[in-house]
Amino acid sequence: MQRIRVGMTGLAAVVLLIGVGSAIYTSASNEEPVTAIGAPRPNVVADLTAAPTPSATEAAKTEEPLAELGVAPSTSNTTTATPIPAVPIIE
Repeated sequence: MQRIRVGMTGLAAVVLLIGVGSAIYTSASNEEPVTAIGAPRPNVVADLTAAPTPSATEAAKTEEPLAELGVAPSTSNTTTATPIPAVPIIE
């Protein structure tokens, strides 16, 4: 019976500590942030989360990321092969 009482007391202590920690964390996150003089203001800073629209060349690059890295050959037919000039044989 004593083991059960000690176990329940320990369990109650852990639940109490979690409750106190949660209350402290919640009260700290509800406060207004302190801004220093000259510090950047979040309501003035530009929104950098919006992604720019890719152009046609950027869209082509993103279609073949392995070819862009040079790991795999490109499958696009936009480049033409240049012929190798013939070298005369000297005897």
